[in-house]
Amino acid sequence: MRSFFLGTLAAAAALGCSAPAQAQDAQAWPAKNIQYIVPFSPGGVSDGVARLLAEQLGARLGQSVIIENKPGVSGIVGTQLAARAKPDGYTIAGGTITTHAVNPFFIKSLGYDPVKDFTPVALVGMVSNALVVRADSPFDSVQQVIDAARARPDELTYGTAGAGTSQHLSGQLFQSISHTRLRQIAYKGGSQSMVDLIGGQIDMVFDTVAAARPMIDAKRVKVLGVTSAKPLADLPQARPLAELGLPGFEMQSWQGIFVPAGTPAPIVERLAREIAAIVQTPEVRAKLLTLGVAPDGRGPAEFAQFQRSEIEKWRKVIEDAGIQAD
Repeated sequence: MRSFFLGTLAAAAALGCSAPAQAQDAQAWPAKNIQYIVPFSPGGVSDGVARLLAEQLGARLGQSVIIENKPGVSGIVGTQLAARAKPDGYTIAGGTITTHAVNPFFIKSLGYDPVKDFTPVALVGMVSNALVVRADSPFDSVQQVIDAARARPDELTYGTAGAGTSQHLSGQLFQSISHTRLRQIAYKGGSQSMVDLIGGQIDMVFDTVAAARPMIDAKRVKVLGVTSAKPLADLPQARPLAELGLPGFEMQSWQGIFVPAGTPAPIVERLAREIAAIVQTPEVRAKLLTLGVAPDGRGPAEFAQFQRSEIEKWRKVIEDAGIQAD
């Protein structure tokens, strides 16, 4: 009993010492450069958001924010690295609907838990897709696509950047609501799917508005609708798919900031405040919109709730489609 009592006192003393130490570390933060892991290749939306935020965040924190692109396997490689990083505020990670909501439904050996291994910091913004077909496509409306897909199950093709990407999820939701069957053609990147669409190798693509916009403006492709619930200011000629024969359709990817679970709350709160302030500046808002990202800025609690709702939404869509994790 005496040894048990002494052990209990020692454990309590250790806990009592660690709390002030953590508070002191958080108060001194940041005392060195911060690593910002982007789990995708340079040049994409996630990379563009990171470069925009890193410069502004570094200026506000008084320390450099160094971007590390760690692409691979639908964002898994970089996200695993972030999950295993020390939770001291010196590693932050860019996260998307792919890395932090749907990857578990497609890959069994993920190597991280998108909820348990991370703390949400800030929801930077939302990204909508556009349903596009080539300029000489016989399809001029969403209803024509639906009718053709019902008449020829599994024949119409749509290009994606891989399982779990916003393009893939858009196609799955399209099939779920319209009760049709399309055939996914997966590419290593979204740009190749657009090349094959224009070349006539595939029938349609649900691409991000920012990526599709140059081809739309050049009249190389026709836009049939957008995946957002409301019309988009930067693509006013396109109506939401929910108004075009697909009631309830809403598919928006998102860009967010996460830190490893266990990162001290004062650091999380400071990061959230700074990022929210950055996202609200006119300069950053304008640049985000050029990337196809509608600025948001929700903080840790609201972002965590949103993340959970996204996981449940897509769980149902993926299960209804009969998709099994590999």
